[in-house]
Amino acid sequence: MISITRDDFDVNAVIDRVKRSDMGALVTFLGVVRDDGIEVMELEAYEEVAVKELEAIRDEAFAEFPIEAVEIIHRIGRLRVGENILLIVVGAGHRSEAFSACEHILERIKQSVPIWKKEIGKDGERWVPGESSGDDA
Repeated sequence: MISITRDDFDVNAVIDRVKRSDMGALVTFLGVVRDDGIEVMELEAYEEVAVKELEAIRDEAFAEFPIEAVEIIHRIGRLRVGENILLIVVGAGHRSEAFSACEHILERIKQSVPIWKKEIGKDGERWVPGESSGDDA
């Protein structure tokens, strides 16, 4: 499943949906709003293009890594510190493939998916610059 949503998600439900007996590894990445002096984060997306790009990234991961499953959920809207932003779940026969694919997916999302973040705090607000390459991780 690929999803852009305003709703929170159940991490365990997604893991249960992906889990299969032929997979020895399920790697998850859960991105949350961190407390680094902000009160709220607003995420906006060009949703139609973002979904298509997430699907392309998923397909790219399947082509480049020996994996069995990929699910990506990205939230948009107004989120508070501690709330979920992004979930990536990758299933594979072995952990090394799952970890490598998950990291690849995350870096590609940061590079090319049209989702923008604005941080709002006591001192004002600022748009968070995007990343043009995955080398900054």
